[in-house]
Amino acid sequence: MADLNSVRVLEVCNVAPQPSSPAGSATPPPEALPLTLFDLPWLRFAPVQRLFFYEISNSFDTTILVSKLKASLSVALQQFLPLAGNLKWPQDSPKPILNYVQDDAVSLTIAESDADFHHLSSRSNFVEAKEYHSLVPQLTTSHEKAAAVAFQVTIFPNGNGFSIGTSMHHAILDGKSSTMFVKSWAHICEHLGDHPSGSALPDQLKPFFDRRVVQDAAGLEPIFLNQLQNLDGPNNRSLMVTQFKSPPPDAVRGIFVITRPEIEAMKQWVSTKMAEMIKNEKQSDRPHLSTFSVTCAYTWVCLLKAEEKQTDKPVMMGFTLDCRPRFDPPIPANYFGNCIAGRVIVSERKGLLGEDGLTVAVNQISEAIKSADSDGILKGAETLIPIVYSAERSEERFMGVAGSPRFGIYDTDFGWGRPSKVEVVSIEETGAMSLAESRDGIAGDVEVGLVLEKHHMQAFASLFAKGLQDL
Repeated sequence: MADLNSVRVLEVCNVAPQPSSPAGSATPPPEALPLTLFDLPWLRFAPVQRLFFYEISNSFDTTILVSKLKASLSVALQQFLPLAGNLKWPQDSPKPILNYVQDDAVSLTIAESDADFHHLSSRSNFVEAKEYHSLVPQLTTSHEKAAAVAFQVTIFPNGNGFSIGTSMHHAILDGKSSTMFVKSWAHICEHLGDHPSGSALPDQLKPFFDRRVVQDAAGLEPIFLNQLQNLDGPNNRSLMVTQFKSPPPDAVRGIFVITRPEIEAMKQWVSTKMAEMIKNEKQSDRPHLSTFSVTCAYTWVCLLKAEEKQTDKPVMMGFTLDCRPRFDPPIPANYFGNCIAGRVIVSERKGLLGEDGLTVAVNQISEAIKSADSDGILKGAETLIPIVYSAERSEERFMGVAGSPRFGIYDTDFGWGRPSKVEVVSIEETGAMSLAESRDGIAGDVEVGLVLEKHHMQAFASLFAKGLQDL
């Protein structure tokens, strides 16, 4: 195991947005953004922390690397100006506001580590969860104010690599928006100094800030605000993150890959089973079997088997769906902020552990996704805050889902190549599984990340591999 004291902080600097030039955009980014009905449920949720590992050659110059990362971050913040600000909930405001004021800046930590870079960045071995703790920055949060983002660059001089740790407030960005910002930073860094327009972003990375596209026809905002103020209330406007479950001290991280042929085989197997179980239903009534549904279902079932809990209490799974394409008219794909809605499934443990457990899980996940389109994406949204926050605080298993293969997280190239590994560090606290596309660039392959007690991880790895072999 790497020495946990091997990380030395060299500098903690504040990176401010680069000042706009007179010839800049005719519509500069707004300095303030009120939270919407999609942001509010995540107000006191744990920050989303990611860790990107990059392997580079022996001859790289760390001074140039750090200088380029700082300069490009400043340029990126110019185009994502609200991220340099802070989240506040003024007494005279009905809801929290993300606000940038002159001289606001983002915290960037520069550190150095003697730890084994290849061990930490390997996808073929388990890594003790606590080995990542010193590689991601903490998000400055108080009852009155919360930073939107924080970053850390750690150099591994003995391992020819570096890592970038990100911490992002979930009430400010969903997965799609956070990925868009990091890719924008990477794009600017890669092209910095190439030519005068080197900082220009491609259209898909240009943020859309207009929050008027989010209409609260169901009147959810006042419901969410009341629920938040009564989480530890009454009338509590605290911005402090709620305390979730503490991970076990021997927790380890693992990444598992499901290939496209294995996913297709699983879909076929489940489809056959479903046909046997629901013979009288029309083909059109049967749920669509997506990569997401079979991947989550398979991981969930393997996990429950690995943990071997002797209880009949129900288990829950929660996941989010992108609402941007589900609105009429659709919200732009580059909309900046949260635009996701949650779905929570409650299932009998014995049903998932039985012979048809995979089919049961796939069916429940598929039906939940189908209901979002048939019943409306926001139906039942008023129950999300009470369910998720109470579930995260309880000792019962609540399986969440973080990330998505659609984000293309491995395309994040700062100019030194694709990352060798990307981890969602924060799943250690939330107990979620993380999803990403394959690092190897093989279309249709999916990476699943987990944090479990070591003996549970070993049992899970065995079950996961054997189940795929038996398809």
